Amino acid sequence: MNKKLLPGIIHRLPQNVMSRTMGKITASRFSRLAIRHYIKHYNIDPSIVEKPVREYRSLKEFFARRLKPGVRSIAEGDDVVASPVDGTVSQMGDTHEGTLIQAKGKQYSLAELLGDAPELAQRFYGGKFITIYLSPRDYHRIHMPVEGNLTRYTYVPGRLYPVNQLGIEHVDKLFARNERLVTHVETKELGCVAIVKVGALFVGSVKVMYNRATTNVKRGRKMSEQIPCAPHYRKGDELGWFEFGSTVILLFESKDLEWADNVKIGSPVLMGQKLAQLKTQ
Repeated sequence: MNKKLLPGIIHRLPQNVMSRTMGKITASRFSRLAIRHYIKHYNIDPSIVEKPVREYRSLKEFFARRLKPGVRSIAEGDDVVASPVDGTVSQMGDTHEGTLIQAKGKQYSLAELLGDAPELAQRFYGGKFITIYLSPRDYHRIHMPVEGNLTRYTYVPGRLYPVNQLGIEHVDKLFARNERLVTHVETKELGCVAIVKVGALFVGSVKVMYNRATTNVKRGRKMSEQIPCAPHYRKGDELGWFEFGSTVILLFESKDLEWADNVKIGSPVLMGQKLAQLKTQ
């Protein structure tokens, strides 16, 4: 297909319907026949998967697989941020005047991304952010990057543009237009941290452990609520999962974070790996 035609086509696709349909197909019992082909195609290591491959009842169930205990170590320290997912760093940096970088020449605002009260976005002005892309081969469970209390969540319905290089380069304000589920965490050392889980084309849904909020539902409406009793989660605890690939954006109120030496744009990361640490005084 002509690459010049692709940007126009992706705006016209019935993205949400296509994604819900894909979710139904991959949840069917017949889809389990595709699991071994999927493993081979994406070069997935089945030795670190929680269960034997034959025990997965559908491709969707395998996609949202857990890992064996102890496969990932969690970076220690209250002042240390661990990666919430396996993936690749697509952007990182400072939130200059309330804006984040999507790609060269493309920006979007914190307020648009969070889709919530302006004062919540303002907490992250001048702080740090990192965007991590999950490919189809990656482990798709989402874990806590820090220890803290879950205080608020926001679900923002929207489009489901692809979040690969094509979408990033050709869709303005991509992450602020796609469906997303935001979790706010209050921490001891780092202030507020927002974990933004972004939907994408063919992502059946995004789910979280702390309530029944889910994305990509028919006639979905925006929701923003306090999380009852502000449950406490430890770093590395499972927070949720994607049903097929997407992106996680971490926002930090703290202006005093330093990125780990091996964390750069384009570098792969593993869940639990050290991403950043508070600067030493």
